[in-house]
Amino acid sequence: MNDTVWIYGFTGMVLAVPLALYFLSLRKRDRLAREAAARGEMYSSGPLSQHPSIDTTYCIGCQSCTNVCPEGDVLAMLGGKAAIVNGHKCIGHGLCADACPVGAITMVMASPRMGADVPYLTPEYETSVPNLFIAGELGGLALIKNAVNQGRECIDTIAARLAESGAPGDGIHDVLIIGAGPAGISASLRAIERNIRYITIERDEIGGTVAKYPRQKLVMTSPVEFPLYGKFKKTEISKETLLAFWKTVLDRADFNACTNERVETVHRGADGIFLTTTDKGEYRSAAVVLALGRAGTPRKLGVKGEELPKVMYRLIEADHYINKKILVVGGGDSAIEAAMGLANQRGNQVTLSYRKDSFSRIKERNAQRIEEYSRSAKLTVLFNSNPTEIREKSVVLDVGAESREIENDYVWVFAGGTPPTDFLKKIGIEFGMKDITLEAVKEVRQLIAAGKPLAQT
Repeated sequence: MNDTVWIYGFTGMVLAVPLALYFLSLRKRDRLAREAAARGEMYSSGPLSQHPSIDTTYCIGCQSCTNVCPEGDVLAMLGGKAAIVNGHKCIGHGLCADACPVGAITMVMASPRMGADVPYLTPEYETSVPNLFIAGELGGLALIKNAVNQGRECIDTIAARLAESGAPGDGIHDVLIIGAGPAGISASLRAIERNIRYITIERDEIGGTVAKYPRQKLVMTSPVEFPLYGKFKKTEISKETLLAFWKTVLDRADFNACTNERVETVHRGADGIFLTTTDKGEYRSAAVVLALGRAGTPRKLGVKGEELPKVMYRLIEADHYINKKILVVGGGDSAIEAAMGLANQRGNQVTLSYRKDSFSRIKERNAQRIEEYSRSAKLTVLFNSNPTEIREKSVVLDVGAESREIENDYVWVFAGGTPPTDFLKKIGIEFGMKDITLEAVKEVRQLIAAGKPLAQT
């Protein structure tokens, strides 16, 4: 009897410890979410496009959605109901909707006015300029899967309109596709499939930014279907797998793409025909699909010595650099992934410089990994730091109130990019304005003070 009691007691303790830790973590997440809401941070940068819509009438508080999100704490439980607390991290996976056992979550498109830097788009991805479409992350979605789907759907819309109006005259393409990344390639293949006269213009190489990702970087985490080729059934697809597919596309005789050609202007004439001018020629088309991406031109630091050849803004292959002293500048996912990738190479001494006192808008898995790397001394993280001068063999940084010079062979700068906003506005595309007002933030704070669930707002 005593042995049985002891066994049950021990088993209960073993089970109780992880359960207690789990519930403590939930309480911590709930507390942090409420504190963020009280500071107005919940709505300071909400979802820019596709995101979950939660019907709290049906939400049973099972936490399936909060646990399945690969981006970390986009969702949290507030007042026993699921709520969006870090909308800026949401990139539209949709796994939360799939995991909800009662169908309380649906994926919706945000109002075009949610982001001041997001172009106005109709449900067909058409801009304010008739027959000028946007596919991919330029419209607010970051996932390659979304870009592929949108590229295909844009061509379907154009094909339906051509069927009604008839094909344009000789020398005029049915559609001109700008960009040969995932969205542009998908649109091109769909155009082939639908027997539409098209041409694709790419300023760099086929594959867009995917071609510049580090080796073996996972680029897709869910199945995706390309026109003419069917579905990629793997749930995890690396850069190399996708680029191998790009090569099969390039080998097609009917893949009509011009690379290393930069688009300068797009103008829609009174007759509805677009004239697109590049640095190599002119093209006329009945419709245009913009599949440019949002990265644009890399932002520079503007410090002395930044013109040195050792300063770079993209990391393609980390394993090309060994036994080097390296500085990575930035606090986003790209900077952190680059720093960790370089730190894994033999003999490298990597320093990560970030101007703020903590990382705030990074993927949960990157937050955990960078903490482990820092703790194990795989790399050095310098918060509250800014490079002030880059020299041949060193870099000078302001770290707090102190000026510090460190030895250096290479510098990578990940300060974001200047999106093609000016170009889009120049060709007549309208942008939205933010809907979230100070009154809305005040209302949230009043609900918190009254102890009411935020999920009901």
